[in-house]
Amino acid sequence: MTASAGPDQVTDSGPGRTPGRAPNPVPNLALGRRRIDIVLAVVFTAFTITSIISDLLPTVGVNFSHPTGNFFVDSNYWYAHDADPLFMHPPDWMRIVTGLSAFGYMPFYLVLVPALLTGRNWIQLPAVIYATMIVTLTGIVVFGVEFFGEPATRTHNPVKFLLFNLPYVLLPLILLIRMRKPLPFTRRF
Repeated sequence: MTASAGPDQVTDSGPGRTPGRAPNPVPNLALGRRRIDIVLAVVFTAFTITSIISDLLPTVGVNFSHPTGNFFVDSNYWYAHDADPLFMHPPDWMRIVTGLSAFGYMPFYLVLVPALLTGRNWIQLPAVIYATMIVTLTGIVVFGVEFFGEPATRTHNPVKFLLFNLPYVLLPLILLIRMRKPLPFTRRF
């Protein structure tokens, strides 16, 4: 009788394996032993919500350059009015970036969070692709424009800008490091 490893288990197929015997699966660690995955799941759940609250508005053309009494508009105004002129008055390319977050990253978070919590190793490649994209688009392009671009697009409040935006670069970078080797859920980090 032979046993096969599931899609999220490692098999021992190295030297010294007895021919004709089933490989010994190496199971994923229990979630309690993968605390970084719990932290990442909580953070990416929050990112799901912020993708809807903040990135959807500029993508669909909602004007939040002044308070209106609407919670979503006022939240974006409060953040952007002194910290993020590029977000407050987005050019077309920036609306594409926010649209990617609202309609691309947000659905990915809905897949990523359960995969992290249940230890699905197949999430590795999509997570690496996502993390590389967000670090490049947000970390290089958007931060570059906000700090070194035209004066009209530069942040006037770099501390507030970084407090709100740095987690969107650092946490995907941590995810990228977490997913650096195959079968990430068979190890703590």
